[in-house]
Amino acid sequence: MKRQIFVNLPVKDVKRSMNFFSQLGFSFNMQFTDDKAACLVIGENIYAMLLHEKFFKTFTKKELADATKVTEVLIAIDVESREAVDSMIQKAVNAGGTIYSEPSDHGWMYQHSFADLDGHQWEIFYSDISALNNS
Repeated sequence: MKRQIFVNLPVKDVKRSMNFFSQLGFSFNMQFTDDKAACLVIGENIYAMLLHEKFFKTFTKKELADATKVTEVLIAIDVESREAVDSMIQKAVNAGGTIYSEPSDHGWMYQHSFADLDGHQWEIFYSDISALNNS
């Protein structure tokens, strides 16, 4: 069985969020996208459902976290190179996102982070496992 993962994130404006992530080079599965939700394709079998806050609340009885004030989750995505890390961070900033930590270089892993328009934290990293084994 091929498993899929869907991370559900509350957003204030679905179209605005779609525009933001489109500027970072992501696409959407339009089969699962409407005015209440957008299916952001992160990778093969990995998706983030960007759900309008009102719609998101129909799935839980708990209060929603304000991601601009508290950390609810860290979403980490690997990319193909250090340059790709820096490129995605720059695209995020250009699209209205904010940097929330300085880049870190561990030799075998390079990482940098941004917060999207709703404050969700995204960790973008490149890792060279062969360099880890040699250190």
